[in-house]
Amino acid sequence: MGETGAAHKSNRLRQLRAFCQAAQTGSISRAAERLFLSQPSVSLLIRALEEDLDTTLFERRGPRIHLTPAGQALLETALPLVEGMDHLADLFAARLGEMSAGALDIAAGESTILYLLADYIKRFSDEHPQIALHLHNVTGRDGLALLRAGDVDFAVGSMLEVPTDIDYVPIFSFEPMLITALDHPLAGRKRVNLEEVSRYGLILPPRHLSTWHVVDLVFQQHGLAYDVVLEAGGWEVIKKFVELGMGVSIVTSICLTGDERLAAVPLGEYFPQRTYGVVLRRGKFLSPQARRFLEVMDSDFFRRYEAAVQGGEGTAVRRTRRHDANLGDTDFTGHDRSLP
Repeated sequence: MGETGAAHKSNRLRQLRAFCQAAQTGSISRAAERLFLSQPSVSLLIRALEEDLDTTLFERRGPRIHLTPAGQALLETALPLVEGMDHLADLFAARLGEMSAGALDIAAGESTILYLLADYIKRFSDEHPQIALHLHNVTGRDGLALLRAGDVDFAVGSMLEVPTDIDYVPIFSFEPMLITALDHPLAGRKRVNLEEVSRYGLILPPRHLSTWHVVDLVFQQHGLAYDVVLEAGGWEVIKKFVELGMGVSIVTSICLTGDERLAAVPLGEYFPQRTYGVVLRRGKFLSPQARRFLEVMDSDFFRRYEAAVQGGEGTAVRRTRRHDANLGDTDFTGHDRSLP
């Protein structure tokens, strides 16, 4: 009886691991690849789990599978347990005060990596050189896809709306700024009004990103026409063309180091602050490596996280039921209608 019970528990873990991989990837074949099993083996494990629980966990629609409500409930219950088992060695080492190995995967956009994360990455790597740190330079749909598939521990970026399966914990706030060439008529001003800005050609990120949509909305609200003279991807590219006098731009102060040959004027009277923070899959198990990096970023992070999970002030954003919600600026998360 004891051996049978032990075998059943071992098999249950295999069933749950197969189920979680299939749920995260939306594919039996991809789950099989990750688990180094055959597709029939994964299908049998999931079917046995459904029989044991007397429920249907997936709806099959051609090659894709979709969670039923019961499947979603099981995923939320089982995934932290499975991830905890998979990180048992790391948890045990951390309990002993050691963190001698392991890996950490972070998703972020190029701007976030350059302007926000670089110093934290350096500090973390200096403190824990034995931990393999992987940076995934992604935008939009790819960032959330990596989170949902369990391919990264967390992401760092800016979010305007938060899907129901995602938690967003804002940590940093940055001001909207008008940037101009040093010899521009608006350079050196402490304050400008939007009508003055509208007289000059704008250099903006591509129109599928949220920056464009925010700029467009604000100008419309003030009944002002504007002209975009150049679309360019990436803050560094935009700053270069503004420096050359090709136009002015509206950026977030995260990208301004103070070393640029540019003039900058606050536009907080017209445009909202932009927050940046940590993006997590709801219910995600956090490895000791991930927890340590988040504490390096913000020693008060887990209090903020608890507030965010509880729907308190930590969320600071509107949660939406759409699982393809729009995400923050030109880096990690883009306001792309084709994307998350």
